[in-house]
Amino acid sequence: MEQENVKILNRGEEDEMELQGFRLSRWRLAMVGLGVLCTGGFLLLVLYWLPEWCVKSTCTRTTVQDAQVVLLRSTDEFRRWFLAKVRVILAPGRSPFHILDTQTPSPDTPSPDTGKGPRHQTSQAEPNQELSRRYSDYQTTQIRYFTHHSAKYYWNGEAQNFEVLTGLEDMQVSCSALHSEHSTGLSRSLQEYRRLFFGVNEIAVKVPSVFKLLIKEVLNPFYIFQLFSVILWGFEEYYYYAATIVFMSFISIATSLYTIKKQYITLRDMVAAHSIVRMSICRANNEIEEVISTDVVPGDVIIIPSNGTIMPCDAVLITGTCIVNESMLTGESVPVTKTNLPNPVQGDRDAEKDCTFSTEEHKRHTLFCGTHIIQTRFYTGELVKAVVVRTGFSTAKGQLVRSILYPKPTDFKLYHDAYLFLLCLVGVAAIGFIYTIVLSVMKEVPVKEIILESLDIITITVPPALPAAMTAGIVYAQRRLKSIGIFCISPQRINICGQINLVCFDKTGTLTEDGLDMWGIQRVENGSFQLSEESAYKESLVMSQFVACMATCHSLTKIEGQLSGDPLDLKMLEAISWTLEEATEEETALHERIMPTVVRPPKELLPSQPTASPDLDLSVYEIGIVRQFPFSSALQRMSVVARRLGEKRMDAYLKGAPEVVASLCKKESVPEDFPEVLEEYTKKGFRVIALAHRRLESKLTWHRVQNVNRDHVEANMEFLGLIIMQNKLKTETPGVLQDLHRANIRTVMVTGDNMLTAISVARDCDMIPPQDKIIIADALPPRDGQTAKITWRYADKPGKMPRLEEVVISLEDICHMDDAKSPQQQFHFAMSGKSFDIIMEHFPDMMQKLVLHGTVFARMAPDQKTQLIEALQGVDYYVGMCGDGANDCGALKRAHSGISLSELEASVASPFTSRTPNISCVPNLIREGRAALITSFCVFKFMALYSMIQYVSVTLLYSILSNLGDLQFLFIDIAIILFLVFTMSLNPAWKELVSQPPPSGLISAPLLFSVMTQILICLAFQVIPFLWVQQQPWYEQWTPQSDACSTSNHSFTNTSVLDPDYIQNYENTSIFYVSSFQYIIVAIIFSKGKPFRQPSYKNWPFMLSALTLYVFMLFLLFHPIEAMDEFFEIVCVPFSWRIKLFLIVLANAAVSVFVETFLLDVVLLKLVFSRDKQTSYGYAPAAMTPQVGIDHWGRKCLSWLCCQRNAAPKARYMHLAQELRVDPDWPPRPTTTTEAKPCPEKDYQMICSS
Repeated sequence: MEQENVKILNRGEEDEMELQGFRLSRWRLAMVGLGVLCTGGFLLLVLYWLPEWCVKSTCTRTTVQDAQVVLLRSTDEFRRWFLAKVRVILAPGRSPFHILDTQTPSPDTPSPDTGKGPRHQTSQAEPNQELSRRYSDYQTTQIRYFTHHSAKYYWNGEAQNFEVLTGLEDMQVSCSALHSEHSTGLSRSLQEYRRLFFGVNEIAVKVPSVFKLLIKEVLNPFYIFQLFSVILWGFEEYYYYAATIVFMSFISIATSLYTIKKQYITLRDMVAAHSIVRMSICRANNEIEEVISTDVVPGDVIIIPSNGTIMPCDAVLITGTCIVNESMLTGESVPVTKTNLPNPVQGDRDAEKDCTFSTEEHKRHTLFCGTHIIQTRFYTGELVKAVVVRTGFSTAKGQLVRSILYPKPTDFKLYHDAYLFLLCLVGVAAIGFIYTIVLSVMKEVPVKEIILESLDIITITVPPALPAAMTAGIVYAQRRLKSIGIFCISPQRINICGQINLVCFDKTGTLTEDGLDMWGIQRVENGSFQLSEESAYKESLVMSQFVACMATCHSLTKIEGQLSGDPLDLKMLEAISWTLEEATEEETALHERIMPTVVRPPKELLPSQPTASPDLDLSVYEIGIVRQFPFSSALQRMSVVARRLGEKRMDAYLKGAPEVVASLCKKESVPEDFPEVLEEYTKKGFRVIALAHRRLESKLTWHRVQNVNRDHVEANMEFLGLIIMQNKLKTETPGVLQDLHRANIRTVMVTGDNMLTAISVARDCDMIPPQDKIIIADALPPRDGQTAKITWRYADKPGKMPRLEEVVISLEDICHMDDAKSPQQQFHFAMSGKSFDIIMEHFPDMMQKLVLHGTVFARMAPDQKTQLIEALQGVDYYVGMCGDGANDCGALKRAHSGISLSELEASVASPFTSRTPNISCVPNLIREGRAALITSFCVFKFMALYSMIQYVSVTLLYSILSNLGDLQFLFIDIAIILFLVFTMSLNPAWKELVSQPPPSGLISAPLLFSVMTQILICLAFQVIPFLWVQQQPWYEQWTPQSDACSTSNHSFTNTSVLDPDYIQNYENTSIFYVSSFQYIIVAIIFSKGKPFRQPSYKNWPFMLSALTLYVFMLFLLFHPIEAMDEFFEIVCVPFSWRIKLFLIVLANAAVSVFVETFLLDVVLLKLVFSRDKQTSYGYAPAAMTPQVGIDHWGRKCLSWLCCQRNAAPKARYMHLAQELRVDPDWPPRPTTTTEAKPCPEKDYQMICSS
């Protein structure tokens, strides 16, 4: 329910938002201004970062209708805030669909029922004033709007809300009205009037200036913190380090600006290419005028040129036919045929039923923006016309560009944990801040020094190179992916790929070969199947309706003399060797507009012809295609109306899914054994197409056929038989799926093909093992007063159903653990797209259970694929999607990681695109994702330790009023940290996928244990030399005259002057030596290899850097050089103390390696932190070996000590699996029906059938 004065924008859509209205308050503005002055501008930065604070601190609440500023909040899981300023324009009407010649609107006159308010206008003063002068008799109306994400929201008085105006669809216009009321075009004045609301027809990708990008980048909280740090270091005279950080920041900002600017320019150029063209439009006075495409508005009638064009808008065809390449939107390179929108004729019961026009429902008649019109089909004297329905960002292309310009943030646990970890570091910095102040006050340090030193501890705790270091691993992974032919447009998703535990695959073109081979045909005569035949290329079948259906029922067309179209249609026509000829304009006129396309059989199959009249006899075999009903994935069929030359009556031919075609045929024409024959073929993995035919009534003339209802044509058909096509598996498919299964990654098939064919392919590629059972869920919608229900049946042996006890849920696929295989039998669910929709609507709780073991989803429409991805994500799976680009765009975008096997422009919808046309790219992507993820963990842990080691060093030195020197900081931060952190990210991915999944976040027990123990170790081994050096017999408070080296073999005269900052002392030197080694130690132990990355010794840049630093530090420790000591501001210490420091470093390294490698990796990870299915779900092996028994009880003891008892699984799918394991009614019996019940407690119940 909406709260008072809170409106919902875009209800039910992906970009749904809450909206609140505010008015500016002068006294609040004054108070905020004063606060900005008092805080030196910092308050302004906070309000910039937090738009909700900005609005609430400067404005007061008001009604949305009277708002000057609106505050928006997304309703998705991210709950992001946005603000927008409400603007006002003046127009002579309240709605773009007012007819100004006959209507005089006033401010109090409600707008007609257009459903929405205006959108996309360009409020230029000149056209506004011109229209106001032209319609001076009209009272101008104030129209309120605001802009958000390139969409303009206008106030709708009737709906009492801001809404987007998309185009003609807002009028709820019917198909007949498009022909009768909107086919004549707009007058010039009405076009200009509508342009006030809809704006210029362009998808304007504005490239921000470098200055704007710079300001936006510099105002990032991280860079503000760096600016604060640099200013502070300037006061402390840390000039070298400050200059280095400024240089690093400059390089980082310049690189970021270059990348962002390049992305904007690339997107602008891609959008701008062919977006502005010259086109002809029809005026209301039957004139044809040439205009620029940016001038068109919804309602204009445009003329499609015969030689093709790039569509600059969305328009619906009202006359003629177009051949269109829609690869930019769908990824499908096969040209599609767009036919004119049917014009329902009143009083004709056979005509199309009138309905409201929708671009989604009538997409076979809609030309979408950005698609390429290859050529047009038209009749003599007629032009190919289309009515513009949407322009600008409202078009299909515009929506795609908006999704690229304003993507949703990436929801990944790593990033949330990183912010929490940084907050922890800030907390540690606060402790150091207070400690420094208290200590300095007790020691009577001057106030200036207290302020500088206490603030300095904050800058030390948060490492300045953290963002660059975290990005390095992703950049290196992106380069490695590029080297194996995988291109990435969303680098932040590479880390998410490392968490993928379920992958959905399209079938055709992804798991199987793209092309189909003709296996054979099986014709039907007199209601019974004939013997299967290898080919239809026979003289005896030339005149048969079966071959005529194969020759005509397709969407093939000739482009530059070459046949083009769906591969199945091409293979079908090739099998019978018929030729297709498309008539020219002259031939069309000769045939009186009856036959635009003709098909002919090969001469070799025709009987011997009399030489006197060969042409006459040959024409008997020619068939003209009069009308085509294109293939629809929703209807799963296509049909044509054709006529043999010389005959008066026309024929209807139908081709499609066997179950659908059989349902449209007369019962007596469908063989009784049709289900058994179909099942036999589909079980073997064949793709089966059914054909049907009907002789049409003689009253159906050419004109009536053009407007006839599709349902009227596709009824009472005669079943002709089956075409059996063979779709072979790609050679790489079985091996890749086995690799994924070994890695405990679930695989799911999502296809538009037949259910049994999909199950057969799943069996062939071992997606479903031979011993596993398949349960098919058949859902029926509510009808005749009965509720919706699901019937359950087994796919393999429907006659011999096992008892419930024999088929129980196995958690092997659910929990992804690598213990012994469960002896219990597994099973898989399969369902069709129709059942999927019914279950989603009437059994939402059941769907969550089904997706746990759902493996085959057949006859799935593109939007259903997207819904399935969302359902899987809803139970906490990390979902990957692999498709060939055709009809998979929505699913590829919605998945955590979508990888397209298409190199077409549609790959812009997918985060990853593979040049390798098979699924071998999937394990490669997951391997690299895991490597990048582990690299991110390693780098974050190392940077956290780096800041904590330095924090401990500085805190200890503060206790004696000392600190690290400027050049010591510089050496640590540049020579040690940057070299190590950027080279430790170079480890390549491990060569194979392992069953062990990587950790999903930083806030996990193993990672926290690792970081905390290493912090404690480093703390201890810094405190030891700090206290121990003070106990040495030669120790004294260091002065330039001190000569502790005189007792050693390495002595030289100290010529240093008095150090006012007290940097040079024995404690500083000892801490510097030990901490420098500590950085290298933690870098090596955190840079782990197997099982997700290659070993560090194969990463030669890292090994070279670490070895060089070790040698240099040992040289500095054991062979002091006066110039080096002065440079690093270290003092000379006895050789015996150097030996002791070296022993401390060795002990530190030994303890760190022992804790990280043995204690963490071997003991804790195996006995405590790994919750496998036995400890989590109570399953234990039948017998324990002694070693297993020791591990079992050891695990229990350590789990008890570490409070890991009865730990519940975190993922929702694991919770569901745990519940279903003890559910006696699950899985459903084959003799069970599940019915939806409208009771509040449960949505369904199980009913046993007899």
